[in-house]
Amino acid sequence: MTLTNIHLWTVEDYHRMIEAAILTTDDRVELLEGQIIEKSFQNAPHAATIQRASDYLRSLLSGRATIRVQLPITLPPNSEPEPDIALVRVDSRDYFEGHPRAKDIFLVIEIADTTLRVDPRKALIYARAKIPEYWILDLNNQQVYRYCNPAENNYQQETILVGDISVSLVIFPQVKIQVSSLFP
Repeated sequence: MTLTNIHLWTVEDYHRMIEAAILTTDDRVELLEGQIIEKSFQNAPHAATIQRASDYLRSLLSGRATIRVQLPITLPPNSEPEPDIALVRVDSRDYFEGHPRAKDIFLVIEIADTTLRVDPRKALIYARAKIPEYWILDLNNQQVYRYCNPAENNYQQETILVGDISVSLVIFPQVKIQVSSLFP
């Protein structure tokens, strides 16, 4: 059997490829654990849910968090995912000097219709970075997979949220989010 070595990229390598136009916005990729991974295309329900959920969260968290939609976040050691939605610390410089890092991130949300099997892989990356919460909005079943309590290799708590129940964010316990309001 022949073994093939895999070259893993650093965030700096990835940025140099973008600056040199080796990678462009047409490539639809993100860096996950040193690997450049193709992102799936959005269908209309996926896009509508991103819009609905981000607008709803923006209305609840105005002045407390910045809502970023499909923008990069930089995580150790070599990941730069572009989650569908990220709630990050308000920064008066609007992250001009660099993308939000783990310490700046309160919650990451991925919308899943065809990617439900792939998105839990990202839970490992987000847990290792100690992001307090990770949600997957399951479009097919209109439910939310909520991951909390990050540890070394995964989140310690997983809850499935369905229907008209309300939930508070770990970082903002006074804010109540109605699960059904996240979906169109």
